[in-house]
Amino acid sequence: MSVDFDGLKALIAPLRAAQFDFDESAVKAALFALCDGEAVFHHCHPFGDLHGPEAFYAGSYAPLLRALPDLERRDWLVMSGPTERGDVWLGCGGYYSGTFVAPWLDIPPTGHVVHMRFHEFYRFVGGKIVEAQMIWDIPEVMMQAGCWPMTPSLGREWCVPGPAAQDGLARAPRSAAQSDASCALIVDMLAALIRHPAQGGPEVMELERFWHPRMMWYGPAGIGTARGIAGFRNWHQIPFLNAMPDRGQSDDDLVFHFFGDGPYAAVTGWPNMVQSVSADGWLGIAPSGVRIELRSLDFWRQENGVIRENWVLVDLLDMYRQLGVDVFARLRSFNKARVPGSVPFPIGAP
Repeated sequence: MSVDFDGLKALIAPLRAAQFDFDESAVKAALFALCDGEAVFHHCHPFGDLHGPEAFYAGSYAPLLRALPDLERRDWLVMSGPTERGDVWLGCGGYYSGTFVAPWLDIPPTGHVVHMRFHEFYRFVGGKIVEAQMIWDIPEVMMQAGCWPMTPSLGREWCVPGPAAQDGLARAPRSAAQSDASCALIVDMLAALIRHPAQGGPEVMELERFWHPRMMWYGPAGIGTARGIAGFRNWHQIPFLNAMPDRGQSDDDLVFHFFGDGPYAAVTGWPNMVQSVSADGWLGIAPSGVRIELRSLDFWRQENGVIRENWVLVDLLDMYRQLGVDVFARLRSFNKARVPGSVPFPIGAP
């Protein structure tokens, strides 16, 4: 059965519009109209799996709206396409933002605007969302509140931008050939990455073949952004590979969902990496040998046959959980001297 992938983006437009001027009744109406009643929402830690749109709204959006009563959503990328299995996926990247006036997940409010990057992937069947996989960059909010209790980032923490091409929301109609080529570039790049270290040094990854010399790698809060191959290597890849050299060796046990849309490609999986923390050097984590699953939701933009931008969100809080570290408990201990409660003035007050 053929699918109108450009039309698919129109299906989610009412929900995105309702979330820009975030009104509870309008968002609920758009969400319930778009989702199958049995849809499962695979959310990042600490939310977990939420079943049905009512549970998803109550468990995720409602608490966030209480903390940020002027909450708004701003997408900078919406893309859709089929996977090799014939599944239909749509991916959105952007920010939630608003004035942080009440505690959220035990993060103390600041009274100032905060931003939180999101990557959200939706699987459609018959015009309805039946599955979602989503990561909200909660550590980014902790950092803006001055209460991140873990190690500092090696990369640069900032408000990550959308595509430099400025075509994340408005592009030419989807080209199947270009979309397939974008996906193939990413699949080939990832296949080269896992050659190291079993097949040789960093040269076997052929980074210069796949990546633009002025590439931007937008990692999650806790890792940060890196520019260029040297920046990517020094501020993320070297410590990551040193700590978990067996990454990519258990991919046969995983399910990946690759899809392309013009110059963009995306991958989602829950999880999509399995590896062991067997050496020191990444995020200050002790080399316990524990085997962990990583959830990473990624977007790439190719330009002239190489990757110019890569947006990456990893569920770091769930990774810490698997290693026996309760980041929220550390946050509460780290901030126990701060007075809890809501900001004592209305939004917009002088």
